[in-house]
Amino acid sequence: MADLDFQTGDSGASTTFPMQCSALRKNGHVLLKGRPCKIVEMTTSKTGKHGHAKVHLTGLDIFTQKKYEDICPSTHNMDVPNVTRKEYEVIGLTDGYLSLMDDNGGTREDLKVPDGDMGKEIETKYKNGDNFMVSVTKALNEEQVTGIKSSS
Repeated sequence: MADLDFQTGDSGASTTFPMQCSALRKNGHVLLKGRPCKIVEMTTSKTGKHGHAKVHLTGLDIFTQKKYEDICPSTHNMDVPNVTRKEYEVIGLTDGYLSLMDDNGGTREDLKVPDGDMGKEIETKYKNGDNFMVSVTKALNEEQVTGIKSSS
């Protein structure tokens, strides 16, 4: 028995929860094609000859802004990702990684500077010595900086 090595097991249950398709709302979140998306458009078709009303969902990936679509019977369940957003103060920038401090004084240095305009804005603000915060969005064990806020 002693040779069994149990690491921490992750059931994956905490990353998503089921919700009936008809209960989803615009501006809410849903898993489309395995990606966490914000619902931008939602239409429901009438019940057909064989019963179920269908819900047509259009969503934007919360990290890449890529558009995804799916159709689901209104009575079926869809997975909804647990999305959390946290504010951090930027205290450093080294080799493309941010040094961040949370409200409790805890630090982390494991997040990359995002690509594109937001990454350029973060680098410019940091070089100028500005005090600013970033919003970090987390869903499905994936984290990314999704917003910048000046702190005065």
